[in-house]
Amino acid sequence: MKVVKNVDNHPCFNKDSKGSCGRVHLPVAPKCNIKCNYCNRKYDCVNESRPGVTSGVLTPPQALAYMDKVLEAEPRITVAGIAGPGDPMANAVETIETMRLLKEKYPQLLFCLSSNGLNLPPHLDELAELGVTHITVTMNAVDPAIGEKIYSWAREGKVVYQGRQAAERLIERQLESIKGAKERGMLVKVNTIIIPGINDAHIPEVTRKVAELGADIQNLLPLCPTADTPFADLEEPSKDMVKELRAVAGEHIKQMTHCKRCRADAVGLLDKDRSGELCGTLQACSKLKPAPEMERPYVAVATREGMLINQHLGEASSFEIWAQRDGGYVKIDQREAPGRGCGPDRWKQVAAVLKDCRTLLVAAFGDHPKEILLQSGITPIAAGGFIEPAVAAAFGEGDLSVLRGRRPPVAGSGCGGNGCGC
Repeated sequence: MKVVKNVDNHPCFNKDSKGSCGRVHLPVAPKCNIKCNYCNRKYDCVNESRPGVTSGVLTPPQALAYMDKVLEAEPRITVAGIAGPGDPMANAVETIETMRLLKEKYPQLLFCLSSNGLNLPPHLDELAELGVTHITVTMNAVDPAIGEKIYSWAREGKVVYQGRQAAERLIERQLESIKGAKERGMLVKVNTIIIPGINDAHIPEVTRKVAELGADIQNLLPLCPTADTPFADLEEPSKDMVKELRAVAGEHIKQMTHCKRCRADAVGLLDKDRSGELCGTLQACSKLKPAPEMERPYVAVATREGMLINQHLGEASSFEIWAQRDGGYVKIDQREAPGRGCGPDRWKQVAAVLKDCRTLLVAAFGDHPKEILLQSGITPIAAGGFIEPAVAAAFGEGDLSVLRGRRPPVAGSGCGGNGCGC
């Protein structure tokens, strides 16, 4: 039975619902892929309300357990969102897994996320399938000359952009995110930080552009000067400046005027936040030990072309990550392998990259890496053939032995016996 959601029950998008509908931010995304000159995520004070602050970080299963407790304490919650403390899509696997768990147990909730947009476009289809209805993109400039004053760097995969290039890439992806989210029927809010002397005169241009792309609402947020950041000594915009900019922007797009600059672990009604009250509950949930199948829900694969299991462990430059979904198996991520090298440090690094995987399917591997991976809770299996049947077998849906390659999984098979995993 399809669940029909009332999209007006999001208090950030609809001011009329802020007194009756609450939200919870689930802090499952600690990593960030850009560096903003106004952001510092080091501090946490229960009385501090700003993005990037949280009293703890949760895994997806822990977030589900916390959601259970939150709904018991505050049944008026209508929205489950992910807003950090880093960027949700810099933690795409954790974010998407959390949304999947929520959809299975609480399909009646509205799902939303707040992102800088850099890594959002590749995941829009999957987010739409999971039922995400509301997206917030923080966009502070559409001119790279201004953007480079706001952002220190932006990272995509192993590529780090700096200065003008970082701003150009980020702006390009933000515009793509807004457009793509609207094409998929999502409601889009654009957060824009008012930074006096940096982008205040440029904000009308930002507003016109996001309105042109179909954004539903804009939130002009006054800069919150934060210690130990490049913008720490800037003054917070005056109320008059904020009011004037909102009046100009309001001619092009609806304005949000009731924002509370929420924490990454905000919970409750906008006017009655309970994150301090539930801080202990969040921290207790962050210590929960999940069941083994929840702790390691994925299977990793070493492949050259994405069709066959045909790479030795020592030569793999990346690993595909596969999950069990709706009776089938899907690739959900691709992770870079540590730089090539020998010795136990590399295999410990591989284990860290695959810390949420129960099994690693490769063409062959040596005894030394096998021992380290097993000690880390990952079972390496020498396999061959097509990926999907092997993944199914690794999840217990078949006999993996028939898929194994002929090459023995020991060092010295087809190599000089140097112990590098081949």
